[in-house]
Amino acid sequence: MRILLISTAFSGLTQRYYTELFDAGYQVSVELHSGDERALTKGVRLFKPDLIICPFLTRKIPQIIYNHYTCLIVHPGIKGDRGPSSLDWAIHNGESEWGVTMLQAAEEMDAGDIWASRTFPMRAATKSSLFNREVTQAAVDCLWEALTYFEVPGFQPEPLDYANPEVKGRLRPRMVQDNRAIDWNTHTSAEIVARIRAADGSPGVLDHIYGIPVHLYNARPEAKLTGTPGQIIATANGAVCRATVDGAVWVGHLKPAGDKPIKLPATEVLRDLLPPSVPAIPIDYTKPGRQLPVQEVWFNIEGDVAYLHFSFHNGGMSTAQCRLMLDIYKHIAKLPAKAIVLISTDDCWSNGIHLNHIEHAMNPARESWNNINAIDDLIHQIITTGDKLTVAAVNGNAGAGGAMMALAADLILARRGVVFNPHYKNMGGLFGSEYWTYLLPKRVGAEMASRLTEERLPISATRACRIGFVDNVLDHDPDIFGAQVHHLVNLAVQNSEALLDCLTKKAVQRWSDETRKPLAVYRKHELAEMHNNFFVAPDYHQARQQFVFKVPATDTPHHLALHRQRTLNFSRWFKGRGESPLQRQMRYKTDRVGEQVGKL
Repeated sequence: MRILLISTAFSGLTQRYYTELFDAGYQVSVELHSGDERALTKGVRLFKPDLIICPFLTRKIPQIIYNHYTCLIVHPGIKGDRGPSSLDWAIHNGESEWGVTMLQAAEEMDAGDIWASRTFPMRAATKSSLFNREVTQAAVDCLWEALTYFEVPGFQPEPLDYANPEVKGRLRPRMVQDNRAIDWNTHTSAEIVARIRAADGSPGVLDHIYGIPVHLYNARPEAKLTGTPGQIIATANGAVCRATVDGAVWVGHLKPAGDKPIKLPATEVLRDLLPPSVPAIPIDYTKPGRQLPVQEVWFNIEGDVAYLHFSFHNGGMSTAQCRLMLDIYKHIAKLPAKAIVLISTDDCWSNGIHLNHIEHAMNPARESWNNINAIDDLIHQIITTGDKLTVAAVNGNAGAGGAMMALAADLILARRGVVFNPHYKNMGGLFGSEYWTYLLPKRVGAEMASRLTEERLPISATRACRIGFVDNVLDHDPDIFGAQVHHLVNLAVQNSEALLDCLTKKAVQRWSDETRKPLAVYRKHELAEMHNNFFVAPDYHQARQQFVFKVPATDTPHHLALHRQRTLNFSRWFKGRGESPLQRQMRYKTDRVGEQVGKL
């Protein structure tokens, strides 16, 4: 069965759909809807899909397409909900339950017949976090329900009927900045945090600080500090604390209004405006626990295990953040723990170097160089930790250098549903470092390493486990995943004999690898390539600017639009991955049945 994904961008949900369908053995390809309806229609004709699915759209599908093909649209709202700001309104209004609806494309936006729907309890979180977790999982559940119906002869989807008491949604207008505006003299801390969370990711809440128009992001409530409402009363870790009528809130990131703005830590944006009288609250990173809501790196000791937590907004790791994480890692490496677990508390594990910080730097090439060396230093420290078991607990999506960072650990545990992008070339042909030329082939073999980095396609946690990229895939629920990680690591450190055997084998393997080819040689080779990317060729800098300033793609890259690759033979393409489409689909369906039986 041939399924075409049409999406405004190759977004997180689109990637999740791609990996789910690929794992199941479907012939799946992608077309980006950039507004060029002629190009889009041509792409559909080239692929000749049996079904079109649209995980993320900001534009309508042309009528000529949905009149000739079944087109299913994913809408992040409950039955009957319509409009482009569905999740924004749900957070803004404090809804206790929300959902996802998969409906058929029709002339009227979001008003087509309903193929599937799911609801979920609303969590106190940002729009991005809710979308990455609850919305995405509900959308995947809708996907498989709809595919089941698609294969049933005579199936008729449910017409949208507002007279039906189960249809509780309604048409909502696009949320504009007037709807999001904050009145610091009347709104409570909870109301302000909710408004910023409803805009987090995009577009942020437009506000003014010291007379400068800025968009607010990454808000967290403050429990103790107070002051005159609206005033900045403290700073910490790049964030500013702003007083409210009943307390205060921390605002972690700002984006100035105007042409080509860059989202950055709040203190960086306000660097020349903050009065000297505003106190900076220090953080003692040698103490366990999270001392402030905006603390990005901290550790806990639980028995014989040290947990290194990190929470980097949107997954980028700047030079300073990498150095901070390295310092804390070195500190806990000296403690009498038997294992170190690296675990992110955000919905993103890591995406490697921080492109926003680099773009903002006076010398982006030099900052790129500093950043890649800082993350290399961190990864080198993890690789060479010989006296402790190191564990990467990957509970969020990981890309580029962030995906490679996980490979530095002895044991890699991934949450089901996580998507990996273990490649660099989409960023202007970037070669990449993070010791990937050592770590990746060692994990998956040279042939698969070349395929992953050259094809530049996402892979699911499930497939990552099958090819050896990760060691085990645990539950998709983040809380259950965390409990499973604790259980497995505790078992590992409690068996002293097995742990000693593991550390001995690691030491022998590290010595053998180092004798054969030192880590310094891998790093030198990678950095030589990166030096050319940073200081000679312009491609990386152009791609970075397009990424930072969110310049939309004008056409679909050929590594995504497989139907535009003239020499592509689908059967051969899938066979090159070890199984025929039918074999993959049968195995995947068997796996899913097994999962459901296991839950019973």
